[in-house]
Amino acid sequence: MAQLLILTPDPEDEALPALGLLGHRVTAIPASPEQLVRAPDSDLMLLDARSNLAGSKALCQILHTARLGIPLIVVTTEGGLAAVTPDWGVDDVVVNTAGPAEVDARVRLAIGRFETVKPTAHILAAGVVIDEASYSARVHGRALDLTYKEFELLRFLASHPTRVFTREQLLSEVWGYDYFGGTRTVDVHVRRLRAKLGDFEGVIGTVRNVGYRFNISDDEELSVIAR
Repeated sequence: MAQLLILTPDPEDEALPALGLLGHRVTAIPASPEQLVRAPDSDLMLLDARSNLAGSKALCQILHTARLGIPLIVVTTEGGLAAVTPDWGVDDVVVNTAGPAEVDARVRLAIGRFETVKPTAHILAAGVVIDEASYSARVHGRALDLTYKEFELLRFLASHPTRVFTREQLLSEVWGYDYFGGTRTVDVHVRRLRAKLGDFEGVIGTVRNVGYRFNISDDEELSVIAR
């Protein structure tokens, strides 16, 4: 029995009725990247593409780029099959009218393929996905071109959301005790990091006369995802 997550425009509408005849635990949430911050841990994700192929393709590409570490299956109608191409970045596709045996087989095979992948840690918060294994970061699917120290600064702040750190603390944690530069270095790196975050620069907050913190909204929480 697996834990399945369905992204769908209407969580009350059964995107794949055959799932109701199987023993898997199923959670349905609205189809948007922001909802993943609060999503439960899952073994496999399904995306309901029955009614909006263009929007579903864009969301699949965002999820693929974010490399969330679980397989992704698209649910579509018979007529929508022709629109699903390799550039969607999904692991499989299933027709919404598929029977229980076919759906169960696709779920088992997709999860089985991922079980052989070595786990690596990801941090997901406020739309920012940080891959600690590859030293890469993305914001809502867009790759960030970060230097090593910029990545380390972002990773450290995102690992402690809402907690305020002084410049001296950040120097110690990110640059190390043997760093001889001044706290101005922190300000410079924060400014550069915000510039690369673009419209999402607000995730790095300033607390006047104290230091910096990673901002998330009250209804968000940090997720650490293994893949």
